[in-house]
Amino acid sequence: MDAYNVKWVETYLLSLKNVTCIMVSHDSGLLTRVCDNIIEITEMKLKYFRGNLDEFVRLNPEAKCYFELSEKGKIDFNFPSPGNLPGITSKGKAILKMTNITFTYPGVEKAQLNNVSVQVSLSSRVACVGENGAGKSTMIKLLTGELEPDAGSGDVWKHPNCRVGYIAQHAFHHIEKHLDETANDYIRWRYANGMDREEEVKVTSIASEEEIKKMESAFECPFPQEDGTIIKRKIIIDRFTERRRDDKSKKTQVYEAVMKGMQGNHWVPRDLLVKNGFEKLLKAMDERIAIRATTFARPLTKENVQKHLNDVGLAPEFSTHMRIGALSGGQKVKVVLASALWNQPHILILDEPTNYLDRESLGALARAIRKFEGGVVMITHNSQFCDNLCPVVWHLQNNTLDVKGDAEWMAEANREKIVVQKMDESEMVDKFGNTVTLKKKKVLTKKEQKMKKLRRAKRLKETGEDYDSDEDEDSD
Repeated sequence: MDAYNVKWVETYLLSLKNVTCIMVSHDSGLLTRVCDNIIEITEMKLKYFRGNLDEFVRLNPEAKCYFELSEKGKIDFNFPSPGNLPGITSKGKAILKMTNITFTYPGVEKAQLNNVSVQVSLSSRVACVGENGAGKSTMIKLLTGELEPDAGSGDVWKHPNCRVGYIAQHAFHHIEKHLDETANDYIRWRYANGMDREEEVKVTSIASEEEIKKMESAFECPFPQEDGTIIKRKIIIDRFTERRRDDKSKKTQVYEAVMKGMQGNHWVPRDLLVKNGFEKLLKAMDERIAIRATTFARPLTKENVQKHLNDVGLAPEFSTHMRIGALSGGQKVKVVLASALWNQPHILILDEPTNYLDRESLGALARAIRKFEGGVVMITHNSQFCDNLCPVVWHLQNNTLDVKGDAEWMAEANREKIVVQKMDESEMVDKFGNTVTLKKKKVLTKKEQKMKKLRRAKRLKETGEDYDSDEDEDSD
């Protein structure tokens, strides 16, 4: 319940004069203001105290752990490091944002959200608050691509290599079709074939009939020549190779594609592809490329997934040897959290993350969020959780957004540089669990570089491909 509904419940309970009420709650403020007797369950026995919660804690100081997010606890969560992003050197630089977004549900005249702009960086710790029905979950779904904004109202942008982990408000919908499987089985199914199957069902990943028709049509594409001239030809794209590189001269990405009726592969600029209906296909491809970057360091094996689940507090007996349907609500939340974290996200978005979690797990979650190297956005009515973790607040009210924040903290975040952690090659394994040793890239002399360039030009000439001296040479 949001703060307004909690206040209504409080007022109602205090108005009851001839009724006994028994409640179980982690809301310490509510218990202090409403209750005049406390029952503590300890070592399978009940202990009774007269007075409110403040009086109970005064007489039993050790009981503060029930209501505080302590710096230490019996369990700890360990979130994976998200890794670096090309072109992002400051933790305060936006890697996900939406600008001037308006959204209206079908059949409704009034917009649910009007002219909303937000941005998220690696340093973000954001609490999204507001009454139930204010549009918090709707805004998050727009940010993650589960919903599309009204036509012409603005756009949503995400760094092409940015990975986002998302737990929806009704967290269990992620796993409701997998209750007869183990948590380990579910995660390995979800990320099989180097992609996130939850992404496939997003509205922003499914092309419309008009977009499909556009993609199947011919369009004009420039082909740079060795002498600096550009020839334009009509092309139809047959398929993409799922290779992408940066074109620094034009400050954009180019994608390798196979054309119908043409020999060899060719690089096509992103803006040209978007103009011709390929935007959703490119977004899906970007997601696969971003996830693929994590698969070598941590293959999708049963042992790796089991360790990952253990890092969010789900022991092997529950993660690998028990079906999801037999788990408690709190354990299911841990399954959903672990699955969202498997692809090592740069941004973690949590819609009501405190639901179903006990106090010990909440403390572990709070400590993990503090240490996490990526950005976090959360919707929560738990004011204590919000106050402890989030210096920035997105307040939704009357269909508009008000952003409040700690100016000093945000300025410090913008100055904080990203420290790229070197990968420990001694711990790298292949999908069979065998240790892999990476070969160090040889530094070529100027003469060797020249010879390599000549060999490349000769090979491209023999295969009939257009020569591009800036092309990524990793394939050599």
